[in-house]
Formats: sequence, structure tokens, C-alpha cells
Amino acid sequence: MDFVQLLPWAIFGMVIIGVFALINKLNSDKSRTTERLDELRNPHLRNGPDQAQTGGSLLEKAAPTLSKALTPKSELEESQLKVRLANAGYNSENAPSIYLSLKVALGLLGLVLGSSYGFYKFGMAQNGWTSLVIGGGIGFYLPSIVLAILRKGRIERIFLSLPDALDLLVVCVEAGLGLDAAMRRVSEELEDTAPDACSEFALCNLQLQMGRQRREVLHDLGIRSGVDDMRALSAILIQADKFGSSIAQALRVQSDSMRVKRSQLAEEQAAMTAVKMIFPLVLFIFPGIFVVLVGPAAIMMINGLLSS
Repeated sequence: MDFVQLLPWAIFGMVIIGVFALINKLNSDKSRTTERLDELRNPHLRNGPDQAQTGGSLLEKAAPTLSKALTPKSELEESQLKVRLANAGYNSENAPSIYLSLKVALGLLGLVLGSSYGFYKFGMAQNGWTSLVIGGGIGFYLPSIVLAILRKGRIERIFLSLPDALDLLVVCVEAGLGLDAAMRRVSEELEDTAPDACSEFALCNLQLQMGRQRREVLHDLGIRSGVDDMRALSAILIQADKFGSSIAQALRVQSDSMRVKRSQLAEEQAAMTAVKMIFPLVLFIFPGIFVVLVGPAAIMMINGLLSS
């Protein structure tokens, strides 16, 4: 093999060595003070490193190091990231660091795979560097795309299942249960049919049992769910609790409005069906009908012209 064939492999090896050197350098920057704080935060680290090297602990330990470069610089960006993760159902404290570390890790993996494929197939040409950039970009933005899909699906599921949950909540409140007991009852009864909404109610009930103020819990419920109707419900419940009005009446009004909104959304989708059917009709159905109807007449006309 000549020098031109060995050059892409040499660059690929240098990239791998540089990535590992960077990771080791970031891992070695942890001071003893940071290690003591980690031991206070996680008591399992006090028993020695061998007992704490489980899969979850390794991931949680490596996440802050990998996500250091992408850590939000302001509280607004950090809160927005936490809200997006909470909308997708990830309410853990370590969720932002794990998400950012996944972006970094998949970005580096994409760079390695893209460079190996590009330099092996195209050499040091422009297509090789293009493969490197494309691989790194796909790996870096893949977690964001997956998070957006999960977030959209969960918000839609909560929106569609919320009227039924509110109806059962109204029945429980009118039967004499308090709001806390009613939310716990709803989370138990609708766990199979509406797991996302029930998980939010169960988390609210747990926070109330831990001693948090109801106003803060309801406000976090509206923000965490990502559904506008849930935010409106939280605001109504906060006002009802503040002014001492009937919670059952407020829940019934909100449930009726949400049910009307869901039916209007279904009617809108049904009205859009005719417009959406135009393109399949023009592209796929009308040509077939045209051939079936006009084809025999065209063949007869051609035969008549040829015979004459």
C-alpha cells in the first residue's frame, strides 16, 4: 500500500485517539471537592468505586462530563430544556444531562462512522469530508428529532384522553372526595386507557403528599404536560382554590369545553378529507379511469384510421 492509501486510515486513527484523549482530559478535571459532593449526593459512592459501577451509575457519572460542552448558559435555556423533556415524559433530575450527553456521544459516533466510510470510499476528496460532516450532524441531531416525536405524541395522547379523565374527576369530586383523593382515584382507574394523563395526576398527588403547596403543584402540572387545556385547567383550579368556589363546577365547565373542542377538531379533520383526497385522485385514480374509459375508443379509432 502506498502513502495515498494509508493516509485516510492514519487520519481516522488520529480522530479516534483525539476523541479518547478529550474524554480522558474531561474526566480528569474533576477535583476532590466535586467527588465529595457526588458522594454526598449519591451515598452508594461512599462504599468504594467497585460497588457503584453499575450501568445506571456509570451513565449518570459520565453524563455531566459529556454534556459539559452543551450545558445551557442561562437559566432560561435550562428551564426550556427541562420543559421539553418533561413534555416527553422525562421528569428525572438527571434527564437534561443525560440528553445532552447522548447528543455529544452520538455526534462523536457519527463523526467516526462518517469519517471511516467517507475516507475509505472516497479518500481525502470532498465527498469524504462531506460524509464526515453528514455523519456527525445526523448523530448530533438524532436525539432532538426523537425527543420532538415523543413530545408531540405524548401531548396529543394527553389532549385526547383528558376529557374522559376530567369526567371521572368530576364524578369523584361530586361524590364527596377531595381533589387529592379524586386525582389518586382517576390515576388508578384510567391507568390502562390513559397512562400519560394518569401519570401526571399521580405525580401531582405525590407532590401534594410531600407537602408542596397546591398552587405550585397545579402550575407545574400545566407546564409539565405541555397541553394548553391542562394549563387552563390548572389556572381554573388555582382560582377555585384561592377564592373558595366550587371545584366540581369548574371541572365540569372545563370538561364540557374540552369535549366541544375535541369534537370540533374531529369535524375539522373530516372537512379536510375532501381536500386531501384531491391529490391521490388526480395522480392515481383518474389516470386509471381515463385509460379504462377512453382506451377502447382510442383503439377502435386507430384501427379505423389504419383500415381506411
